Amino acid sequence: MATSLRDNLSSNYFNAAQRLYPAQARRRIIAYVESYDDIAFWRSIFEEFEDERQYFQVMLPSSTSLSKGKKMVLMNTLNTNELGHSLIACVDSDYDFLLQGVTATSRKINRNKFIFQTYAYAIENHQCFADSLHQVCVQATLNDRIIVDFRNVMEAYSEIIYPLFLWNIWFYRQHDTHTFPMGEFNNITRLRNVNINHLESSLSAMKKGVQLRVEKLEKQYPEYLDGIKLLGLELEKLGLIPTTTYLYIQGHHLMDNVVMKLLIPVCTILRREREDEIKRLAEHEEQYRNELTSYQNSQSNVEVMLRKNNAYRSLYLHRWLREDIRDFIEDNQV
Repeated sequence: MATSLRDNLSSNYFNAAQRLYPAQARRRIIAYVESYDDIAFWRSIFEEFEDERQYFQVMLPSSTSLSKGKKMVLMNTLNTNELGHSLIACVDSDYDFLLQGVTATSRKINRNKFIFQTYAYAIENHQCFADSLHQVCVQATLNDRIIVDFRNVMEAYSEIIYPLFLWNIWFYRQHDTHTFPMGEFNNITRLRNVNINHLESSLSAMKKGVQLRVEKLEKQYPEYLDGIKLLGLELEKLGLIPTTTYLYIQGHHLMDNVVMKLLIPVCTILRREREDEIKRLAEHEEQYRNELTSYQNSQSNVEVMLRKNNAYRSLYLHRWLREDIRDFIEDNQV
């Protein structure tokens, strides 16, 4: 009896110990990503598709240097037999999705089924998905009151910048990055002097700048007007319509010069409301100080929360990306 009990304990210990280590039989699929910031984004996607047959290891493109970036990721997918079976590349689309094969990089990204792209310009565009921004504010301030309808604001912003964005993409499709470069587009479409109580004023001021630049381009290049209209119809098939333009513009510009310009004053108001509530409800000074300190220690930086935001799974571009990975898994079962 003692021997049997000892054997059972030994067996249970062995099984428990085995569970501490990865199962060796599972196929490892290495996913190269561009930078440290991309690791969490892609990990959150891949974990949905891991099972007893395969798992993903998200890593930077070089194990021998600190080299990072899209170019490095794509270089590491050249001339390797492992691409597709145990190696994939994961990159920001930038403008390559919208360019649809105009450049060599665009052709490679759009035609290689083992290179996965964000479809939006970058992961920041996913994180700035309008429907998720209220959740970001709640996480940062612990106050659930809705001050701004972020979906309406971002749709209004997108409708304003849409005609100018078509011109920007038009020139890039002509291999012309100088006549109307992305930097100029970003400067015109940034939000300035944001007042949460009068957002229409900020949008109106930006709209004037957009209209002036569009009118100037139309006068300078009337021969392109028909092409611009056709481009709009083509891009519509890629999900780019007037109300979704913000998803396709440069991600850092969107985050820093548009979305954060909205989130910071909104969160300031929400924090002030919560602090005023604490002061109003406190029965004495000591309780007020203790509760206020507790609340302040529980808050989070809104930019950190935005960069950690993963409440974008309903975004149609994110669904496209997950469908690509699902197809890859189904086609490469062993």
